[in-house]
Amino acid sequence: METLIEQIHLYITRVADYLLLIVAIELILIGLVVYWIVDFLEGTRGERLFRAVIFILIVGFLVLKLVVGQFAFERLQYLYNGFLIGVLIIAVAAFQPEVRRALMRIGQSRFWSSASQQLSRTVEELVAAVTVLSEARIGAIIVIEKRVALGEFLETGVRIDARVTSELLKTIFQPGTALHDMAVIIRGERIIAARVQLPLAEAEGIGSASLGSRHRAAIGITTGSDAICLVVSEETGIISVAENGKLTRNMDESSLKKYLSSMLS
Repeated sequence: METLIEQIHLYITRVADYLLLIVAIELILIGLVVYWIVDFLEGTRGERLFRAVIFILIVGFLVLKLVVGQFAFERLQYLYNGFLIGVLIIAVAAFQPEVRRALMRIGQSRFWSSASQQLSRTVEELVAAVTVLSEARIGAIIVIEKRVALGEFLETGVRIDARVTSELLKTIFQPGTALHDMAVIIRGERIIAARVQLPLAEAEGIGSASLGSRHRAAIGITTGSDAICLVVSEETGIISVAENGKLTRNMDESSLKKYLSSMLS
């Protein structure tokens, strides 16, 4: 026990000898890298795996350096080093979809275009699709993810990961197609899933018994998250927007475009 305490004291003393500014910069850079990775993986299966790998590595390092190292367990240390190599290989295989997505993002021209242009194009595509669906009285429900991840709901749907276009949205909600039922979820400028099942708000708590399942689902998903949900009524063609559990009805093309531009910016 005394040896362990001495080891910890020695480590703290050695760190104290470093220049405080250098230590602060290093910790900030490490924190930013970890934050970027977690934020990139948020809402995916890779997020849980990444957290588990980080936990295992940190615990293993502490145990090895602060305990095992004091008793000269060379074979255990050798096995741990082999374990690190195994974790690296497994992580590369497990994170293959996320790595591919990151490389695709780096190669996409949107890194070199302005964010306002991306937002404007996405809003234009959304408004164009919803307007056509409204005129044809084709029911639709589109969820726009913001900061709160909707990963738990993605598991109930079909993954797509395609750029937002009005043509694709109109095709998805076309009656008779395999994905037309339930909701589409959009993250950034990508359609990430379709045929997603959403939680329904209780009928007695929404103030109107005339609202159908799409409107109840829009209220339900926006009550538990900061998402924005667009709804097209199949019976009337009315366009509605749900946010924070509240429904705004009878949106026309210009008001919808203005609303989305202000909320998504």
